[in-house]
Amino acid sequence: MMGNRECESSVAELLERHFEVAFSAPEGVKKLRELILTLAMKGKLVPQDPNDPPASELLKEIEAEKQRLVKEGKIKTPKALPPVRADEVPYALPSGWAWVRLGDFVYLEMGQSPASQYYNQSGDGLPFFQGKADFGVLYPTPRYWCTQPKKYAFPGDVLLSVRAPVGPTNISNIKCCIGRGLAALRPIMGVRSLFVNYFMMRFRRSLEMLATGTTFTAVTKKDIENLIIPLPPLFEQQRIVARIDELMARCDALETLRAEREEKRIAVHAAAIKQLLDTQDVEASAKAWRFISWNFGELYAVKENVAELRKAILQLAVMGKLVPQDPNDPPASELLKEVEAEKQRLVNEGKIKKKKPLPPINPDEVPYELPTGWEWVRLGEIVKSMDYGTSQKTCDDQALIPVYRMGNIVGGQIIDECFKYISPDIEDLPRLYLKRNDILFNRTNSYELVGKSALYKGSDDYATFASYLIRVGLFENQTNPEYISMVMNAPYFRSSQIEPEIVQQCGQANFNGTKLSICSIPLPPMQEQLKIVAKADRLMTLCDQLQSSINAKAAKQAELLGAVMV
Repeated sequence: MMGNRECESSVAELLERHFEVAFSAPEGVKKLRELILTLAMKGKLVPQDPNDPPASELLKEIEAEKQRLVKEGKIKTPKALPPVRADEVPYALPSGWAWVRLGDFVYLEMGQSPASQYYNQSGDGLPFFQGKADFGVLYPTPRYWCTQPKKYAFPGDVLLSVRAPVGPTNISNIKCCIGRGLAALRPIMGVRSLFVNYFMMRFRRSLEMLATGTTFTAVTKKDIENLIIPLPPLFEQQRIVARIDELMARCDALETLRAEREEKRIAVHAAAIKQLLDTQDVEASAKAWRFISWNFGELYAVKENVAELRKAILQLAVMGKLVPQDPNDPPASELLKEVEAEKQRLVNEGKIKKKKPLPPINPDEVPYELPTGWEWVRLGEIVKSMDYGTSQKTCDDQALIPVYRMGNIVGGQIIDECFKYISPDIEDLPRLYLKRNDILFNRTNSYELVGKSALYKGSDDYATFASYLIRVGLFENQTNPEYISMVMNAPYFRSSQIEPEIVQQCGQANFNGTKLSICSIPLPPMQEQLKIVAKADRLMTLCDQLQSSINAKAAKQAELLGAVMV
């Protein structure tokens, strides 16, 4: 038998060996916690003491205590549970341990919710816990109190969430009323509450697999009582709990250290990006770029910074800071003249209707200063058309016309999946067929998602779009569609043009076409638009590579973690 010091040394060596892996991998600390509980439940976390009375003796004492409690009317006579069969046992246990049913060593009280008139938020009566939503870090947090409780939990009971979700546990430190979302597991004859809690954490997946239901999943009293649990001697339970507490505290410290490192990376990166975006000083901007370059590997080891880099690229692009200006380029004011001439031609040919002039942009509307040769313009000044999509009923017939919906716009890109379909014979077609380089703008969604947009790069006359999207058609000889799409996805556009004008109605946020037409757009010369798009594309490809590298590293760490933490 392994001695006390040998066991402690072996486990400590195992955990130390995986410390760096657990710290570095995204799910490392979580896996380390699982390893600790697995070692505990296999009798490998602390040494066995041959002088400890075996679990079989403890079970006899528990049975005698149950009979006493029944005789005194403190509990109901429990139903006999079937013995654990050999084919149910997942692994061999140390000497002195026993495989048992959970109901063999705990008394189970299923919760029952009182009528709504009997619970309140004023603190009148017993604390009332309904389910997982009431759980705190360790002890449940009262939100309601009950004056007519039906089912009770007592200090030391392990509270188990039995429905939506199944499996989370907590420990009651007060007498309380429990609703139907909870069960109280009452350990008998000195079995430690923390021990039962840790065991339930380890075997949560086993319990989840027993859950049934459609609207929400739940487990029954029978499911819980019949759960197979490894039971060590009482004194070993105490040693196990003490060791788990010690190691879990170390895991907490690991998580704190990891979070602090990530927060520092994010904060330092945010400061450098802010300096890039806010300064007009060329040397200060170059200093910020140098800092990012020198610390590139460290800063972009976290996906949050890659996401912020994407935003910064877009913002630098539309501020004229991504590529140098060429004084020989015809200014944007010349493009505006060409757009007006093209509009007039199309009006004369009857292809578009003449629109009312949009109000000029006042100085107090300008989000930031532009380089020489650029112009602030209303979006409506430089577009050929703005159209709401079709409201005709769709179906799942893939032989018909695909309909792009708000879910097809993700991260500034159009995703070709989860289509609905519509007949080609509806009156909205062919007028609402999409053309390559149309921009789709989401006018109705949640507050966070209304205003998202993307460039359509598919074939002409292949698909249409739903009514909660707006199609923006452009004059492609004077404006580069990819540049305008970039503008509409830039941070300034969201913060200064969209969010101040969002209207909330019935749980939905709305932003109409009229508001979209008066949004302010920074317009550079045409050649600079092309250079900006080319540079931004290269940088976004770099971001894709960074994200892929992070994902690959995380997958490799997870693979290594899985290999060593068995």
